Amino acid sequence: MSVIDDDLWSAIGDPTRRRMLDLLLVEGNGTATSLSQQMSVTRQAVAKHLTVLDRAGLVRSAPAGRERRYHVDDAQLARAVAQLNQVGSAWDARLRRIKFIAEAIQKNESTQSQPTQKSQSTQKSQSTQKSQPTQKSELNPKSKS
Repeated sequence: MSVIDDDLWSAIGDPTRRRMLDLLLVEGNGTATSLSQQMSVTRQAVAKHLTVLDRAGLVRSAPAGRERRYHVDDAQLARAVAQLNQVGSAWDARLRRIKFIAEAIQKNESTQSQPTQKSQSTQKSQSTQKSQPTQKSELNPKSKS
């Protein structure tokens, strides 16, 4: 498994930044002003979020008059998707292993409880047999042979 880029996932982890990425993917590009008009955050907040996305390599920018126009870096986004798939596969393998262990424990517990039930029923039948009279003198205490 390749190394997971924590900065990349920290950038993607924020819902506002994910929304910005979605908007940029749909529209192709955008400025802090155009993105803030479509979101419920200020232009300054959008600019800060875009800086985080830029540092993570998820967006690239180019000057556009007094602003910068941002677009998604397809290669970095593909890298993020690949990492997410690797993390998902690793967790699937872990969960399969946990399931295997849990099933083995459950099977072992059910196997161990069966002999206990048999031994209890055997003990019960033996105690019943002991309490039943077996000799003639026990049947009729008055008679002596």
